[in-house]
Amino acid sequence: MIDPKKIEDIAKQIGNAIPPQVRQFADDIEAKVKQVLQHKLADLDFVSREEFDVQRNVLLRTREKVDKLEQQLTALLAEKTEQFDPQNLPSSDQQ
Repeated sequence: MIDPKKIEDIAKQIGNAIPPQVRQFADDIEAKVKQVLQHKLADLDFVSREEFDVQRNVLLRTREKVDKLEQQLTALLAEKTEQFDPQNLPSSDQQ
């Protein structure tokens, strides 16, 4: 999921942006920002990088299989077309 260290860093950056005269409230604000960020990020539909990579590899393997099947189908169709000889068909003149 989301790295708690990153959330903490974002909360600190926001806390550091607060003017010095309000610095006494910075710790409370930082904690509140961290809490809100964690809550909102938990609501989002994220997947871990590991899960993403697994799904990406599955998709790549599937794409390779589809490409291979397309090549096989093209070869089979070409073979069937070569085997088809229109001269062996009965003509409409023959009774």
